[in-house]
Amino acid sequence: MLQTRFTKLVGVEHPIVQGGMQWVGRAELVAAVANAGALGFITALTQPTPEDLTREIARCRDLTDKPFGVNLTILPAIKPPPYAEYRAAIIESGITVVETAGNKPQEHVDEFKKNGVKVVHKCTSVRHALSAERMGVDAISIDGFECAGHPGEDDTPGLILIPAAAHKVKIPMIASGGFADARGLVAALALGAEGINMGTRFMATKESPIHQLIKEKIVANDERETELIFRTMRNTSRVARNEISTIRELVAGARGKMVYATGNSDEGIWSAGQVQGLIHDIPSCGELISRIVREAEAIIRSRLEAMIVHPQREAAE
Repeated sequence: MLQTRFTKLVGVEHPIVQGGMQWVGRAELVAAVANAGALGFITALTQPTPEDLTREIARCRDLTDKPFGVNLTILPAIKPPPYAEYRAAIIESGITVVETAGNKPQEHVDEFKKNGVKVVHKCTSVRHALSAERMGVDAISIDGFECAGHPGEDDTPGLILIPAAAHKVKIPMIASGGFADARGLVAALALGAEGINMGTRFMATKESPIHQLIKEKIVANDERETELIFRTMRNTSRVARNEISTIRELVAGARGKMVYATGNSDEGIWSAGQVQGLIHDIPSCGELISRIVREAEAIIRSRLEAMIVHPQREAAE
């Protein structure tokens, strides 16, 4: 078993996280991740109202007795969702860990901390990670350029961003963007992270609540099948490449929801990372997590350890 500061902080067995994903982070997926010993997050704003979120949390509790969390993403909007009400639903439901993302979450961090909720904040740069650390969050999820969704505007890939952040951030940090297997987990640990966050990889699992055809599309795609949109508006988003991913008039979040419901991958934009090139099957969450941990331990104990040469010992023999 791989134990890190992050697993101790949130009370899970394995240093693997299924972060928030709009339209995907629902009870059945989150519970499956939790039952496998990892940490899953329900996506709060996938639920139409705070009351619906309360019911979704209860539904997840019916499916698992293991720890799980809720993601609350704060984004600028002309008519923002009632964030305070969603926050209250999270606290009143007894959730003990929250993943925050987006702009200046200080108000939410303060309220969550006041009520004993641990906060993991997702960032796309070292400076934002340090700002979140000063806000009082408990852990950082550092998101590299490879990721699905919002990679920030610095275009810094994980191989640079993770160790750069680990050099300065003192609280536990998990690595996001480009992770799908044991090799990624071992690499993240070597780079200074305390675990990995996976999104696209968990979309292609049996318990993922999206259409089977989209899961198969992720498996069929390679690492080139993504598009960066909204770059000129400095609101960059990485989505799966399809017929309309560059047609602005057709870009709407609701269309992404329809993709997951109908299985038509060209019906709208939908988030997917470059990690599609590393996804080759559709296992259960239990099978996936068990495989990653088992193979990671094998890489550390066998492959890497076998590379260490002891010249003096060999000479003596």
